[in-house]
Order: sequence, then C-alpha cells, then structure tokens
Amino acid sequence: MGTRLEGKPVVQFLQDHIKSRVNLLKEAHIFPTLLLIRVGERGDDIFYEKSILKNCELLRIKCTVKQLPSSISMDQLKKVFVEANNNPAIHGIMIFRPLPDHLDLDIIRNLIDPVKDIDGMSPVNLEKVFEGDSTGFAPCTAKAVIEILKYYDIPLKGANIVVAGRSLVVGKPLAMLLLNENATVSICHSRTREMPAVTANAEIVVSAIGKAKFMTEEYFSENSIVVDVGINDDGTGQICGDVDFDGVFEKVQAITPAIGGVGIITTTILLDHVVKACEKIMGYDCVK
Repeated sequence: MGTRLEGKPVVQFLQDHIKSRVNLLKEAHIFPTLLLIRVGERGDDIFYEKSILKNCELLRIKCTVKQLPSSISMDQLKKVFVEANNNPAIHGIMIFRPLPDHLDLDIIRNLIDPVKDIDGMSPVNLEKVFEGDSTGFAPCTAKAVIEILKYYDIPLKGANIVVAGRSLVVGKPLAMLLLNENATVSICHSRTREMPAVTANAEIVVSAIGKAKFMTEEYFSENSIVVDVGINDDGTGQICGDVDFDGVFEKVQAITPAIGGVGIITTTILLDHVVKACEKIMGYDCVK
C-alpha cells in the first residue's frame, strides 16, 4: 500500500515559521500587508479569496480586497496597479486569474512591481527562477511542490524526476526549482512519445497537466513517488487530480491526494511571500 503525502503537516510547519517572522516584524511596528485584486464575481475566485482571508487572520497578516467590476477598462486597471506599486503600506499584490477577455494579462505582468509580485507572475521573477536567483518569487504552486518533497525528506539531489506539464505557472518554473536542488529533470507534455514509459522510469513524478484522472497505473512503478498538482472536475462535480488516485494509490510508493495535498500548501506559500516581500521592502532581510 502506498503512503499518502498529506499537505496539512507541511502547512503547519510553514505557518509556525511565518508566525515567528511576523512577530519579529511587529516588534518593530511593521505589519505585513497584502492587497488582493478581484475582477468580477467568479465563484472560484471568491472561494480562494475567503481561504486567503482566513489564513491571513490566522497568521496576523493584514489583507485588503480591491473588488472591481468585470467591465473595468485596461486603463482603469493599470491605475489600480500603479497606486498599489507606489503605496508603501502594501507589501504584496495578487490579482485573481483568469481575467475577462478584454483585459491584457501580459500588460499586468509587466506592470506589477516585482518586489510585490508574491504570485510570481512578473517576467522579472520568472527570469530569476530560471537563473537560480532565490531573491525572486517563484509561482506558488511550483514552490509548494518543493516544500512537500522536502518536508517528507524525499531526496532531490541526483533524483530522476519527471514533470508532466510545461506551463509557466507550474511545469517550467518547477523544473528550474528542481534543477536548483541538483535533481535530474525531464519534462513531458502532450507531444511526448510513450509518456508512460518515461514516467514509470522516474523516481518522482509531478503531474501538472490539467486533465482529470489522466495518469493511470501504467504511468508509474511500485517505487514511484507521485505529486499530483491537478485540480479538476471529474465530470460528476467532484474534485479530482490529474492522477487516478484510487487506481494508483496501492501501486506506488507514495502519492499526494488531490484534496489536502499540494493545493492547501499553495496559499501558505503565497502568505510566506507576503512576509518575505515585507522583510525586503522594510530592510528586514535578516529576519528568517
């Protein structure tokens, strides 16, 4: 039988560290502050927003929500970002995505202050990730994968790791983070030939392809450690991952669940980035 790699103890470990840093900042009368920007009333945005607010309260991080109509113009949205960039009381900025079609996300990526870009969307931060520069902010989900592997003492140095998916949100930056840990990394994608043969030979497989239960037992071996990043609807309204968890669980060494796995760590990484940004902006880089 496989081992469930639960996200909850990882979250607790990270939160304890965040709380200690927030307390040190508060002793200096410095209060980490996050600005959430939500355009429209998408249900999943509101759900994620509530989760972030709940965790901010737990970690004593200030959070303000800027709610904007879905009809907002690009020029108006740009003004929101310029104001947030120039506001010294705001240390981290995040905008919920996807945006309405008439808004250009590439403009926002290039407009957001990289120091306040806690979600790792700025080209400046992505460039730092690809250069191995730890002063930048990596996309939170990619960073969450690294944290869960480290928490469970899964060796990365020299490990043969396959990342299934090549997006700029998870796949590519995660591959770079794993390379920084001296892993040997391959990326699979929709054009990869005989993908099951590739992934089954890996020690660690990370699925980030966005297809419900796409990866079945043939993609793995009994020695596989599987990190499932996918959050999908299984067609019946239930949440599932990219991996067929029930069909794979007893046939691999270890696997993260779709619910309670990487996803719950991602929000904690986001708030860790808020504190890191605050430390940097306020000259408290020494706070660890």
